[in-house]
Amino acid sequence: MERQTVEGTVQHIVFQNEENGYTILNLTTDQGELITVVGCIPFAAPGEGMTVTGVWADHATYGRQLSAEAVERRMPEEADEIIAYLSSGIIKGVGPATAARLVERFGADTLRVIEEEPERLRTVKGVTARRAAEIREAFRSLTGLRRVTEFLARYELPADLAMQLYRVYGAEALTKLKDNPYLLSQARYGVAFADVDEIALAMGFEGDDPCRVGAALIYELEHNLGNGHVFLPRDKLILATAELIGVESERAEISLDGLLEQGTVVQERVAGVDACYLRRMYQAEVFVAARLQEMRGAAPASRVNVEKVIREIEVTRGITYAPAQRQAVELAARTGVLLLTGGPGTGKTTTVQAITTLFGRMGLDVLLLAPTGRAAKRLGEVCGADAQTIHRCLGMSFNELTGEVVFKRNDREPLEAEAVIVDEMSMVDLELMQALLRALRPGCRLVLVGDPDQLPSVGAGNVFGDLIRSETIAVAELHTVFRQAEQSAIIRNAHAVNNGQPPELDNRQSDFFFLCRRSSDRLVQTVVELCGQRLPDNMGIPTGEIQVISPTRRGECGTVNLNRALQAALNPPAPGKRQKLWGDVLFREGDRVMQNRNNYDVIWEKDDGDMGAGIFNGDVGVIREIDPSGEQITVRFDDRTCVYTPELLGQLDMAYAITVHKAQGSEYRAVVLVSAPAAPGLMVRGVLYTAITRARELLVLVGDDLVPGKMAANDRRARRYSGLRRRLRQGGAL
Repeated sequence: MERQTVEGTVQHIVFQNEENGYTILNLTTDQGELITVVGCIPFAAPGEGMTVTGVWADHATYGRQLSAEAVERRMPEEADEIIAYLSSGIIKGVGPATAARLVERFGADTLRVIEEEPERLRTVKGVTARRAAEIREAFRSLTGLRRVTEFLARYELPADLAMQLYRVYGAEALTKLKDNPYLLSQARYGVAFADVDEIALAMGFEGDDPCRVGAALIYELEHNLGNGHVFLPRDKLILATAELIGVESERAEISLDGLLEQGTVVQERVAGVDACYLRRMYQAEVFVAARLQEMRGAAPASRVNVEKVIREIEVTRGITYAPAQRQAVELAARTGVLLLTGGPGTGKTTTVQAITTLFGRMGLDVLLLAPTGRAAKRLGEVCGADAQTIHRCLGMSFNELTGEVVFKRNDREPLEAEAVIVDEMSMVDLELMQALLRALRPGCRLVLVGDPDQLPSVGAGNVFGDLIRSETIAVAELHTVFRQAEQSAIIRNAHAVNNGQPPELDNRQSDFFFLCRRSSDRLVQTVVELCGQRLPDNMGIPTGEIQVISPTRRGECGTVNLNRALQAALNPPAPGKRQKLWGDVLFREGDRVMQNRNNYDVIWEKDDGDMGAGIFNGDVGVIREIDPSGEQITVRFDDRTCVYTPELLGQLDMAYAITVHKAQGSEYRAVVLVSAPAAPGLMVRGVLYTAITRARELLVLVGDDLVPGKMAANDRRARRYSGLRRRLRQGGAL
């Protein structure tokens, strides 16, 4: 797409969103042409001059328009431009009549007088001293925002960042930025530390400036949350920071002590090391340990005869519970917190059904939760009741002013439930666990269900594993694989892998097959054939019920390349089928896509007209429509429909093929699993075990026959720094 730069004067504002600055305006170019410009142009007004660089697009409603990528703005200089600017209502308290009188009195000097000599405004009829001060403050806010926008544009940072900064710092935003540009590296603003560092050094900041070193320390702690670490040992934090920005360790140590004094970082002795936490993570860990200590005791007594209820459920369902299952149900009735664990085929689902029924017989209001939409849907189906994601249940949203995730449900507005059952607990990180526990009423029972051998949460912590290893909370562990489950090669091979043995690849099994393809191109070709013809035609499994899974995104056998090949085969271009190119990704109507991060502001609508907001990491949908201009893409997520504008498209990935980590918490009728070498950290037992257990009816392993055995033999698990287990053992303190 060819970029073009035009200069002109704003004639008319068609639309403006004051929250995010998105604007549609008419611009008269210096050549006298009237064009439409769209983009983030906060508080634009008629009369001001602009130099806009962008690309042209055709919109169904507004016709040909220039999509702005960079905007330089100039305050109006001519009298008629100034009148138009002030008459637009851009400054509260100044309408057309007052604008005309001001310009008549001060001419081209009007805007300077408003900002620098507001007392002179009182010489104009109808302007009191109070009104003059209000006009000046309103104008200063506008010019302050403009200057922040110009500052950001100088370093090629997005204009909507100015809106965020201004909401937080107001008129002081530019001063704050110049004093400490590293504030842009805070998580709420989403600017990479390396980019901020480059800007700051270009502004003249010294390499060992305290602002720089302090920001680097915070960056290391924030960055390592993504690696699962709740804290970092002090010595490792100092060394990593010193290496990151090339300073002496002593400088990093001094800055760290300063952050400890401020309370931004908390240091505490954990297992023989000085653990350094971001304050919010320290508070989360302390709270989770203390709250579970409160809840873990005996649950309120029930008049229900538990043994009798269990027998009645067995008769009704025509089953006989194994001793471990029976014990789990009894424990759920007696304890405040129960951990229910077990691998595939050991009866977790049946046990959860029994616990749900028991709680119902006890007259308890039961709430079923899971970390992902697919896991919640499956939990609801097996229990015959409604289930929700934890995020939606808690009313998760994002506070743009503080840059924090907030929850509608908390200790001030708790959930109504008297018993909560959470499935797929291995996916729940420390901060989400904190949010859930805050929202539980005193006396609420909690049952946490999961498989500790699956991959741990993407976010920081290893909550489920820490709870089990603490040996302070009641655990019901299911070991025995039931006879019916033993007939499934998927389940047998999953347990074999979990015990360090390679899966059977002899193809004499009914639901687990292996196709040896050692070359990457043949592997990709076979995956495409399986999804497009072989499984639908020979096994009767529709393409939409087949999920391709790979350990990695990268390389010829990674999800990025697989998605290109699968899209070309399963959803090729066709007359009337619209598509939109975004970066390296070509979105096409009919494509399967996945949300790749939590977005609390995306509006969705159900078929019954019910509306809400929030699409979360891992949600999978289908592109239903791309409007003719390509400005809007409509995506269907199960029963919810959302509209994505261009700035949101970076949050969508193709989902014909997904990584094992993204597949966790979901179950698919058929899985095509790629078996090819990847990064050492991915060639481990937990990745293979998690991948195999995603398949419900059929698993086809395609690739190198040596890879599964190597993965099964490699039980290396990355250590996660966490103090939760020790806090639980020591009553919440260390």
